[in-house]
Amino acid sequence: MKKRHFATSLGLAVILTGTAFAAGHISEDVTKAMEARQAHMTLYSFNMATLGGMAQDRTPYDAAAATAAANNLAAIANMDQSAYWVEGSDSSVEGSRAKAEIWSNADDYAEKIAALASASTALAAVAGNDLDALKGAFGPVGGSCAACHRAYRVSDN
Repeated sequence: MKKRHFATSLGLAVILTGTAFAAGHISEDVTKAMEARQAHMTLYSFNMATLGGMAQDRTPYDAAAATAAANNLAAIANMDQSAYWVEGSDSSVEGSRAKAEIWSNADDYAEKIAALASASTALAAVAGNDLDALKGAFGPVGGSCAACHRAYRVSDN
């Protein structure tokens, strides 16, 4: 009788553990999409740091570095990102900070992405001219990033 009780308990534990494991994990496709999205955001951040340092007078203006970073930013912002934004890869999944509202407000989200692409393209056109041109075009890029983050990214706080 004790062996049967132990076997039943063990079997139940295996079933419950397997169910919990499956519920807590996401598909490989969703994981890859999230990884690509996060890499994309890291590239934004890297190039924004270069440009922001100059725009905020924390680093000396360098026309070549500003041009390169702004061109990179524009290229990244104009890439088709649709494959990164897989429904179900929101902040309910460990490692994601995307709000589920991205999928329920897809048109607004698309407008924010388009605004970033437009502002980044405008920045790339002038970043190498001089510091004043960089500063003037940098604000709209930062503003478009902030607008999207406020609406569609879970806060750090």
